[in-house]
Amino acid sequence: ILGRTYEYCLSMFAEQEGKRGGEFFTPSCVVRTLVEVLQPFKGRVYDPCCGSGGMFVQSEEFILSHGGRLGDVAIFGQEANPTTWRLAAMNLAIRGIDGQIAHGDTFHNDRHPDLRADFILANPPFNISDWDGDKLTEDPRWVHGIPPKGNANFAWLQHMLARLSS
Repeated sequence: ILGRTYEYCLSMFAEQEGKRGGEFFTPSCVVRTLVEVLQPFKGRVYDPCCGSGGMFVQSEEFILSHGGRLGDVAIFGQEANPTTWRLAAMNLAIRGIDGQIAHGDTFHNDRHPDLRADFILANPPFNISDWDGDKLTEDPRWVHGIPPKGNANFAWLQHMLARLSS
């Protein structure tokens, strides 16, 4: 009940924040759809821009609703905003979910460089233009070409591909 109340409060706060609220909260119907398509029953789940941790909560709820156990997946995430990072940690803690949620900029301070995840669930902040891409022209994650400096979309996709297992 506490977890659902927390999610409700996050959604109401995100709604009040308007566009800024999308930085930390993806609507639960979108998250549920992503989880149901990927069906992360076992393995490593990663979100490189985890916001308040909704992808992880929905993954665990999916597993439980299909007869699995809490902890059947290992959770890895990263969040740049320190307040949102704390929201994610609290969101997982009040539900008894263990996870490795790191604080830091995913592009410039990748806290899971050796991770190879079985599932990547993410709703990155697409179309950000101030991501300092010009400082990452030699980054080994850019195997499909250097992302444009003024738009991080291609960088997000390549980062996720670099963290995905075979």
